[in-house]
Order: sequence, then C-alpha cells, then structure tokens
Amino acid sequence: MKPLHTARHAAEAHLILGYLESNGVQAIVRGEFLTGGIGELPADICKVWVIDDTDVSRAHELVRQFFRGEAASIHAHEHWCCTQCGEQLEGQFTACWNCGSTRPDR
Repeated sequence: MKPLHTARHAAEAHLILGYLESNGVQAIVRGEFLTGGIGELPADICKVWVIDDTDVSRAHELVRQFFRGEAASIHAHEHWCCTQCGEQLEGQFTACWNCGSTRPDR
C-alpha cells in the first residue's frame, strides 16, 4: 500500500477515492478524522492510499485526469437514466443524485 495524494480536506479525498474506485483502483482514505484539529496538526494528514502497489502509476494518471476535469469532458455526452427513479443524469456521474442508486455498467 502506497500514499497517492494529500488532500486539502476529507471531501476532496473522498471525491478522489470515488473516482479511483469507479476506474477499478482500490484505495482508502486515512487521516480524515484528524482534520478537525488542523490548527495543531501538520497540514498533510488526510491522504488517499492505493492498496495494490501495481496500481500506483495508473492511479497517479487518474488523479491528474480528475484535477483537469477530463472525466466530465470524456463522459459528458453519455447521458443515462436511473433505473430506480427515472432521473436523467449526465455521463460523468456514477450515482443518481435523486435516489442514490449506482449507475448500471456501461
């Protein structure tokens, strides 16, 4: 297991975690519960870690894509309809914002 990204806050770490997992890379977030004491702790405590060392280089590229917004541009034309509630969603979303159901496999 190797550290991949130091997040500014837990929300950023979990967005990256979700993006990695949606692309088949297993990862975890560590240190997210320590960010409440950030005034007393080092600023680099909330990190995303890649579980399988062989996925690290791919994970680095996915993080670069994430911050450049490439997922939105790659999948923006792939609109989908939630099978649970019928909500129409844009292609970059992996779950329905209306009911929380996961997007079916592409």
